[in-house]
Amino acid sequence: MTRRSMREDDALEDFHPREITLDGVSKRVHVAGSGPAVIVMSEMPGISPQVARFSRWVRDAGFSVYMPSLFGRDGAVPGAEEGAAVFKRACVSAEFRAFAGQGAAGASSPVTVWLRALARLAHQECGGPGVGAIGMCWTGNFALSMMLEPAMLAPVLAQPSLPLDDPGGLEISPDDIRAVRRRLEQEDLTVLALRFEGDRICRAQRFAAYAEALGPRFVARVLPDTAANADVPPFFAQHVPYPHSVVTAHLIDEAGQPTVAARDEVLAFFGRRLAG
Repeated sequence: MTRRSMREDDALEDFHPREITLDGVSKRVHVAGSGPAVIVMSEMPGISPQVARFSRWVRDAGFSVYMPSLFGRDGAVPGAEEGAAVFKRACVSAEFRAFAGQGAAGASSPVTVWLRALARLAHQECGGPGVGAIGMCWTGNFALSMMLEPAMLAPVLAQPSLPLDDPGGLEISPDDIRAVRRRLEQEDLTVLALRFEGDRICRAQRFAAYAEALGPRFVARVLPDTAANADVPPFFAQHVPYPHSVVTAHLIDEAGQPTVAARDEVLAFFGRRLAG
């Protein structure tokens, strides 16, 4: 893959933008590659150059990437003011449950219904045994909720951050997470999760709650803070001034780095679960 500047907006010219309507709701989805499908859900404040870079790594590993536009300006370098405005809009959007007190207690964000439909469509279009998905930060837990869709086989939770006001909250109803655990056990599947040790949004309490709910089916990877990239976009420098984004903004793209090893583990996870 050609190296690109992470300081300039990404034109996403090697992705095919599609308007996909599911259950009466239309969203733009950037699609690239071939092979089994992997849905890449961006972190706040949107599809940054770092998120696009990760999607290209997935594509180059032999997968069809479906990268939905859920918020923000696609391809934009995360600016401090623009990113903060995107965050505020998402906090009051009916599609997301940013806080524990919004809607039904412990329920998933409504957008996950659309994302499960996207997983079904991607499986129909790409074939293979099933679909993988990775959620990051704001979308981190969405990949777990998507396990209610039978086509979903490989969920990755990268620094899952919702609900913002409950460090041990899981943003999924008790009934749904019990259903997910049953499926994981019956089909011998696992959930891969990533976070930095000193992350102030995705804290140890959240991973402990996942481990209690899912048992040994929850596979956690906690990276030391010293592994995080300090050269980050303005949004992260001002609003997320601590290690947070394992495979995107805080990844150090150099051989031997722990974040690169984490990325490679994610790609290998997709490969194991989605190989024909």
